[in-house]
Amino acid sequence: MSALAPNPTEALASASSERTPKRRHATAWVFTIVAGIIALVVNVPLLNAILVSFKPDGEIARNPVSLPASPTLDHYANVLYASGYDFPRFFLNSAMIAVGTVLVVLVIAIPATYAVVRLGFGGRWIISSASGLRLLPAIFFVVPFFILFSTLGLQDTIPGLIAANTFLNLPLAIILLSSALRDIPQEIEEAAAVDGASIYRTLGSIILPLLAPTMVAVSVLVFIFSWNDYLFALVLSTSSATPVTLGAANFITSTGIRWGDISAASVLSTLPPLLFAIFAQRYLVSGLSSGAVKG
Repeated sequence: MSALAPNPTEALASASSERTPKRRHATAWVFTIVAGIIALVVNVPLLNAILVSFKPDGEIARNPVSLPASPTLDHYANVLYASGYDFPRFFLNSAMIAVGTVLVVLVIAIPATYAVVRLGFGGRWIISSASGLRLLPAIFFVVPFFILFSTLGLQDTIPGLIAANTFLNLPLAIILLSSALRDIPQEIEEAAAVDGASIYRTLGSIILPLLAPTMVAVSVLVFIFSWNDYLFALVLSTSSATPVTLGAANFITSTGIRWGDISAASVLSTLPPLLFAIFAQRYLVSGLSSGAVKG
């Protein structure tokens, strides 16, 4: 009979293994609820802007945080068609600035990062300098940029704002690309060199496809930061190169602040970077995780 008695150790192990999935499930639910609450709190300004954009002016004055009792599209009509407010041009300016900045940053950052990481050009201090430069606030560069661009005739121009945003976002691109490039085995490039491939062929045919997720992540971040730029746009543009972030301020008039129109302009200007980030989410996550410690 003693041979049929259950082993206490095995019984405890079996009970523990049964409780483990339940604990993991409960932990997953806790993390999901906490993440949902954090996401809701973080997006309160956006949600409030959406609500206000559909409210008549009278409702906004009475209670700006309630649900719209009489939804209206008047504010969106004012943004898109009101005289004196050229939202399509502001939108186009922002698109040209953001896309132009992404292209220039990638064209500069990819060969520069390869030269530093693989060819040892300039030493490791370049990456450290880029990291330190990215930590400086943008306001630190405003006055020098204003003087320089005024002298060069780049003030209130699309190329000028592209150059300013490139300078601000280039260190971030170099940091992310260098981290991803170090994850690529150097033996791949050595094998290509044995087969007679030049540095340019290796970079274009081997390295770039492997860096694609990080390049997408860099593109998304640079696009969002350039699209949302307000400081450089405020100082370096007046009328011709005004982006949507600055154009929304046109609804602050001498007779008052048109909150509904500002909210509608803000909601419309949020759509491109939001859709871009959603579309590239898979590449964004994998690109940002490149260089992380794996264990």
